[in-house]
Amino acid sequence: MLKGLTDKQVQESRLKYGSNVIEEAEPETFLDKVKGQLGDPMIKLLIAIAIIMGILAVIGYGEWLEVAGIVFSVALVTLISARTELASDSEYRKLKSSVKKETCKVYRHGKVVELEIDDIVVGDCIILQSGDKIPADGFLVDGFIKVDNSSLNGESEECKKFAHEDPNSVELSTWNTSITGDTFVDETSVFRGAVTVDGSAVMKVVRVGMATVMGEMAKEMADNEVDSPLKVKLSDLAHKISTFGYIGAVLIMVALLFSKVMAMGGFGAYFSQDPILIFKQILEVVMLAVVIIVMAVPEGLPLMIAIVLMQNTKKLLDSQVLVRKPIGIETAGSLNILFSDKTGTITKGKLEVVEFFDGALEDSYEASVMIKEQMLLCIGKNTGAMFDEAGEIIDGNATDKALLSFVTKENYEAVQGIKVFKSQQFNSANKYSAAELDGTTYYKGAPERLLSRAKYYLDHEGNVIPLDLAAINQKIDQLAEKSMRVLSFAYSNSPLVEDTLPTDLVIIGFVGIRDDVRPEARHAIGEVQQAGVQVVMITGDRKETAVAIAKDCGLMKKASDVALTSDELNQLSDETVKEMLPNIRVIARALPTDKSRMVRLAQELNLVCGMTGDGVNDAPALKRADVGFSMGSGTDVAKEVGDIVILDDNFKSIESAILYGRTIYNNIQKFIKFQLTINVAAVAICAIAPFLGMEQPLGVTHILWINLIMDGLGALALGSEPALKAYMNEKPKSRTESIVSRKMMGQILVAGTYVTILSLIFLTLPFFKQFFGSEDIHSTAYFSLFVLLAVFNAFNIRSEGPNLFVHMNQNPGFIKVMGMIVIVQIILTFVGGKMFSCTPMGLAHWALILVLAVSIIPVDLLRKTIVRVLHPKTQVSIVVEESPVSTASEADQKALEF
Repeated sequence: MLKGLTDKQVQESRLKYGSNVIEEAEPETFLDKVKGQLGDPMIKLLIAIAIIMGILAVIGYGEWLEVAGIVFSVALVTLISARTELASDSEYRKLKSSVKKETCKVYRHGKVVELEIDDIVVGDCIILQSGDKIPADGFLVDGFIKVDNSSLNGESEECKKFAHEDPNSVELSTWNTSITGDTFVDETSVFRGAVTVDGSAVMKVVRVGMATVMGEMAKEMADNEVDSPLKVKLSDLAHKISTFGYIGAVLIMVALLFSKVMAMGGFGAYFSQDPILIFKQILEVVMLAVVIIVMAVPEGLPLMIAIVLMQNTKKLLDSQVLVRKPIGIETAGSLNILFSDKTGTITKGKLEVVEFFDGALEDSYEASVMIKEQMLLCIGKNTGAMFDEAGEIIDGNATDKALLSFVTKENYEAVQGIKVFKSQQFNSANKYSAAELDGTTYYKGAPERLLSRAKYYLDHEGNVIPLDLAAINQKIDQLAEKSMRVLSFAYSNSPLVEDTLPTDLVIIGFVGIRDDVRPEARHAIGEVQQAGVQVVMITGDRKETAVAIAKDCGLMKKASDVALTSDELNQLSDETVKEMLPNIRVIARALPTDKSRMVRLAQELNLVCGMTGDGVNDAPALKRADVGFSMGSGTDVAKEVGDIVILDDNFKSIESAILYGRTIYNNIQKFIKFQLTINVAAVAICAIAPFLGMEQPLGVTHILWINLIMDGLGALALGSEPALKAYMNEKPKSRTESIVSRKMMGQILVAGTYVTILSLIFLTLPFFKQFFGSEDIHSTAYFSLFVLLAVFNAFNIRSEGPNLFVHMNQNPGFIKVMGMIVIVQIILTFVGGKMFSCTPMGLAHWALILVLAVSIIPVDLLRKTIVRVLHPKTQVSIVVEESPVSTASEADQKALEF
């Protein structure tokens, strides 16, 4: 009898081999999150500008108020973003801590004790029974079991494991099973994360913690993560904006200095002035250049992204989607290709009876009381599984559990009072099991075995009819092509004779069993493909099984669709795989390295890549992918590295994440149009004004209000725009595609040019100067006009069509925010005083400003009309845009029902 380890041996083993803990990354602190946010390219640019402004303020040529405003903006963005990420991580930790730690039964001191798996050490002898998860790596010393390694290698087929012939000959310190394609085939070795599905055995632990196969896979996840597509695009935008601002500032500096030199009569006359006066003029020009750079940079963009990610993270959590890394939502909307695990993701992750037919090839199970009763006896009295008090199926193998689920708990309990006089268990030689009841023996087994001794079948009325073997075999072959395992059921009036089938078998029926496709997955895959995302299934199953599942769920439809095995894939060079990638739909018998390789190759093609999975084998690819979707029921390792955790294991949620991601991306683009229009106009006006002999029409505090406060409110308004059906019809965005499209740039330039022209007319035309009377009121009026032009342009931006109020009821906050900006602007003219250089105005003044500001709407409507005439396809998207998915609160539940 096994005695197990003593306390002293346990301590020695733990010191020598370590603990059985899979190490996880330490959760980042709030400070860590803040540091991470400071690495954002736009934040870096803002910090650089704040430093420049600070230096100018020190020497008396800058405003500390503007420096404080930029610092406040940076602080607000980093704090909101860090808080959002910390909240998401906290939700995940809370979810994880609420799950009870797994335990196992171990021999210690000659007794069987129950321990948490973290307490297991090398040398422990562990009892394994059906349903137990294997807690460490080792080999069997006694008994026989079948295990499911799908969480490790993605293969749902059961593996048989036998006791080692000579367990005492195995040296624990030298035992090794490398991680290769044959790892899980070893008939005596078992590995952490696998599940015992049948039998009972005792295993000896040889490797624990990070030394296990699961631990080795976790180590692979130490690679640096790839920058998200949004980060790449924002880096590019920050670079372009800063380049535009710097070059423009330098050119304006040179032009202004040159104009001053020419005004003085040439270089000689200019430099004959007092050096202090020259230095002062140069500083004034430099200050103007810095102001232009400040206005060129969209300071509100990081704040907008932080707000919109925070809003949608909360929405998705309500829909059972836990966003661990908020940037993962936007990345999901940019997906070009999605590599999906099969088991538990596309399929249900467990065997099920998916088809029944009788000897006449008809599904008579529910229609015929006779056949249903006979099938119940075949299954209910011929199984190693059973229902517990809670209605859960325990013991038995996966096939027995599938059959019991088919007959239901109520029917199973109805036959438990029937006595079994004799029985024979299933074995690989006989390929059937049997139970003799009162005068009748019921059989369950492989079709080829039972059909070889059967000439008749039971029809739905209870008549015994001659069999058509050819038709039945054809039907079985058809189900095999669909990756179904077929079992047959029969009865005999002869008594049970061990290892011998009678010749009077009567066929009752057949069932097709497989790990079936989730019904919602079929729809979701179709929607994701419709959105332009290529879906590739990566599985450990046989190629034939994988292809059958792929066809069933809609992944393989055309003759050009390709399915490869791991061996076939590894015979191809990287360049060949890249060429084939657009047609690849299935990779079978896949190893963890295959998944990581496919993600890498897709990223080298500048594709935005997603990966779904639940097992340890999926974790390295989940981490490497641009966005990793881990399943809520999956392993801790997979969830730890995933960007998004699908709490309900529903593939359909991926579709929802893509829709939300695209909504976020479109809302960010709307905000960029909103802010860059303001910035382009402000830069142009401030650059042109000195050449017209005017003082700066917009002061530093004006710029601070426009660029930070108003844009912050604009972020709230545009960030809450609803999800639209049209977004799922758009092409995915490539990693290198600019976030500012040509269409966006056209709208920005048209609106920015109009604001600039209208501003110059307003500032220089005598009529306006006379209408407003004093210079102070005229200046205040222009400041207010500029703000109101931005407000009304926001209506243009939120709609691609002529209806500016389309689906406004889906975002009621937009009107409130824009109204708030107008109200605050009016109040500012009364209380702004010297700080904002504002003077109160009369109703007539406000009426004129309002009319001028509204004029930007017909200007943009004209632009939209021209675009629609030149590009008729735009009309289609405008019509589709009229149908939002739902209200903001309902979108979580109905986002996928269109």
